[in-house]
Amino acid sequence: MGEESLKKRKGEDKGREDRQSIQKITYKHISFDFKVGLISGICMIVGTIIGSGIFVSPKSVLANVEAVGPCLTVWAACGVLATLGALCFAELGTMITKSGGEYPYLMEAFGPIPAFLFSWTSLLVTKPSSFAIICLSFAEYASAPFYPGCDPPQAVIKCLAAAAIVVITIVNSLSVKLGSYLQNFLTAAKMIIVTIIIVSGIVLLAKGKTENFKDSFKDSKISVSSISLAFYNGLWAYDGWNQLNYITEELKNPYRNLPLSIIIGIPLVTICYVLINISYFTVMTSTELLQSQAVAVTFGDRVLYPASWIVPLFVVFSTLGSANGTCFTAGRLVYVAGREGHMLKVLSYISVKYLTPAPAIIFYGAIAIIYIIPGDINTLINYFSFAVWIFYGLTILALIVMRFTRKELKRPIRIPIIIPVIVTLVSIVLVLAPIISAPELAYLYCILFILSGLIVYILFVHLKFNWPQKISQPITMHLQMLLEVVPEEEVTQ
Repeated sequence: MGEESLKKRKGEDKGREDRQSIQKITYKHISFDFKVGLISGICMIVGTIIGSGIFVSPKSVLANVEAVGPCLTVWAACGVLATLGALCFAELGTMITKSGGEYPYLMEAFGPIPAFLFSWTSLLVTKPSSFAIICLSFAEYASAPFYPGCDPPQAVIKCLAAAAIVVITIVNSLSVKLGSYLQNFLTAAKMIIVTIIIVSGIVLLAKGKTENFKDSFKDSKISVSSISLAFYNGLWAYDGWNQLNYITEELKNPYRNLPLSIIIGIPLVTICYVLINISYFTVMTSTELLQSQAVAVTFGDRVLYPASWIVPLFVVFSTLGSANGTCFTAGRLVYVAGREGHMLKVLSYISVKYLTPAPAIIFYGAIAIIYIIPGDINTLINYFSFAVWIFYGLTILALIVMRFTRKELKRPIRIPIIIPVIVTLVSIVLVLAPIISAPELAYLYCILFILSGLIVYILFVHLKFNWPQKISQPITMHLQMLLEVVPEEEVTQ
């Protein structure tokens, strides 16, 4: 009986090794055999950035500056800042070719504590709140046609947003290919609605609809605080300008295609955004735009009637595409942090059956649903932007620091030092101005949450207490069996 048990165990071990070998080949084929060229890189930037922001933020930007001229200026300036920031990230991405976005750059320049605080904040605040904002935008536009003349009930909006999060989470947990196909379809749909709005605006301008642009700077509200909050909302619409840094290793000739994709892609988005805002103002006054629950739907009702249903339909596709893209790339940071021992190991596990980062995606979805319950879009955007620009500024400061401390690193792309200096100074203004001129408790809560990561780091990473491991081990084991997931090393090595 002993020999039979031994043979059976050996057979099981051999079968497990074979399965892991198959998983290894499949995963490597998915991750590394596909190379992104220049056109794909540009499409990825444009497709990732253009999402819900341009259909939500125009109202918020205008509310802070209160005039057409400053509003359009802020949109253009946000595009310039996003381009400069992306160029800084291009140098970092080709100098330190590791996945995980800002995480490895902060680790290399400042050590593990700032890197941990970034992963801590990203995992629990910035990425889930971004997912929540996009899905709330989807819900507003999806429900607006069913409540003509009034705002949809908040309960309906939040239930729809939660349903969108659940569906997108399930799709991306079950299939990389399905998530990719869905992203391609939704990206094409969002470009259709962008084109419809821009062309309609150009036609209206040609017909002489320019009255809303007269005295465009009159009665504007200009202060450091108002401009900073306007920038927060504008930059939210540009968020995603650093996405190519997550796939530097998959780019064809990254030293050429990474900066070219940025130089072409982000200015293209900037032109689209300014033209879309101009189109809005051809049919709406500042007051009418601020009173609109869904700006693009109002535009469609006035310009495309009786085909106005096209606008909310394609805006829904656009916001779903942005949400799907956010979810699709959510796991990479967790992998890197998990390997460093900075996050729960189970969040960096991969599904054996579907080869997806299922635990990370499910976790993001669950946290995003929590953010939907109490928050409205504008509050979430301010909260998100404040937190994210702290780390954007710190990451670009890392570029300046490493120019002096890590001179030995190869820099295939070397931008003029004045660019990271400008972006760092702007990020400092964006972070400090709202606190100084219009302090709110939300900013204090955000800072306290970020700093609370220090306690977590000291207890569980630096001192490495054993009792959390004893608690988490049985939980991890049951989650592994439930989700059929294994550590990334077992799949790829």
